[in-house]
Amino acid sequence: MSDEIPGKAESFWIDSTPETNFSKLENGLKIDVAVLGGGIAGLTAAIMLKESGKSVAVIEAGRIVEDITATTTAKISAHAFFYSTMLDNLGKEKTQMFAEANLKAVKSVSNLVSKYSIDCDFHRTPCYIYTEAEEEAGIYKSEAEVAPELGLPVSYVENISFAPNAKAGVVYQNQAEFHPRKYLLGLSKEISGEGSYIFENTRVLKVKEGESYNIETNQGSIEADNIIVATHTPIYDPDSLYAYLTVQRSYIMMYHAREPFPEGMYVCLNPFHTYRSIPTEKGKMIMIAGEHQIVGTPIDTRECYNRLEKYAADNWEIESIEYHWSNQDDTAPDGFPIIGETSKSGVYVATAFGGWGMTHATTAALLITDLITGKENHLAELFNPLRFKGSKPVISRDDEKLEIARNFQEGKISWPLNIEIPDLSQGEARVIGDGKEKFSVYLDEEGHMHCLQAVCNHRGCDLVWNTAEKTWDCPCHGSRYNYEGQVIHGPAVMNLKKYPENR
Repeated sequence: MSDEIPGKAESFWIDSTPETNFSKLENGLKIDVAVLGGGIAGLTAAIMLKESGKSVAVIEAGRIVEDITATTTAKISAHAFFYSTMLDNLGKEKTQMFAEANLKAVKSVSNLVSKYSIDCDFHRTPCYIYTEAEEEAGIYKSEAEVAPELGLPVSYVENISFAPNAKAGVVYQNQAEFHPRKYLLGLSKEISGEGSYIFENTRVLKVKEGESYNIETNQGSIEADNIIVATHTPIYDPDSLYAYLTVQRSYIMMYHAREPFPEGMYVCLNPFHTYRSIPTEKGKMIMIAGEHQIVGTPIDTRECYNRLEKYAADNWEIESIEYHWSNQDDTAPDGFPIIGETSKSGVYVATAFGGWGMTHATTAALLITDLITGKENHLAELFNPLRFKGSKPVISRDDEKLEIARNFQEGKISWPLNIEIPDLSQGEARVIGDGKEKFSVYLDEEGHMHCLQAVCNHRGCDLVWNTAEKTWDCPCHGSRYNYEGQVIHGPAVMNLKKYPENR
């Protein structure tokens, strides 16, 4: 195993676009809709609501389109795994609704690109979904039989030119791919102004209820009649939806290959890998993703990149690997996205996109815009955030752990004077202590020790070191922190308690 991961450790989408520079929150504003989160769900909802006459403020903890949306593979497809199974489980009506929602989302992205003349490499292309396991051919044949009945442009395939090990699959015609950050930076120019705003470097800390909602941030507060929580995993979560989400990371590489890449996007479900081509200034490159793992799995995550590189090299001739990064996905127990109004009137949520964020985020924007503007939308019941009420959560609530996290935040837990500091190599991290007082230590490449609490501030779960990305990750609900303790992904909103190097 190589410790050195080839390629630049950054998303190509971010590296190939300019930085944004929207201002911090203007304290004391009152608007119609506050959108928490500046990814594709939040920005698409913002532009649609502004078009409908609402005043909107997008509030982003960092810079817009630099988190989950900026690390996606950016395939826009009316997929399902699988419609044939869905028909058996849910019946024709709900399956038809889901198919039509996906088709409408693909078309809506295309319409927005055209309407605002956004140069984002938007391109109609087929999407292939296949398996390398011959015994699974039956389900793909069934899919090809039922999909046309739902209005889906799907057909059965066995031979896929760029997938020599494919045994069976289906192809969705006329799907799409694009550069997600170029697309959303284009939309952002249309959102800001005329009484609507985008605020960056503004972290939401708390939401208070009243005649309207008071949203407290690290830059002041803002009043809104409605709130859309579009932060991937909800940071304001009145129904504890986090307890029903499975959170996993996948790993991505981008490389030049010696052979030409054919038209299309590709998803191999067994073993899972997904790939597509991307036009760049240096010619067409291939992006491949896979090696899923539950966030916070205690493994050496460098191995995920090594396996991904090996899979690519076993199938195609790699000339050079230029980039590597990772992404995160939330999935609900029933596989459907969670979109709609929560138990709090005027508070809406968009989450659980299950690896298809470009399509489902656009559906979320369409649905929530309808709900806020008083239009009937038959998808509201299908994606209802309250549909899991009373069912068993994926991870149960643990109030004792939460109390430990609060004690760290409030400074009630000091660094133990008699604790033994491990002898670490540069670049190595470890958790020390036990019981209610666990601490993390990391020795960086310059020899500086970083000492932090070792429990997540969201619900008090024990954090796990991510070797490839040098982050502390929560295995319960997907929060992530850098080695200096700063939260880089929610649902946590507070940084870890930091202790001086010399304690």
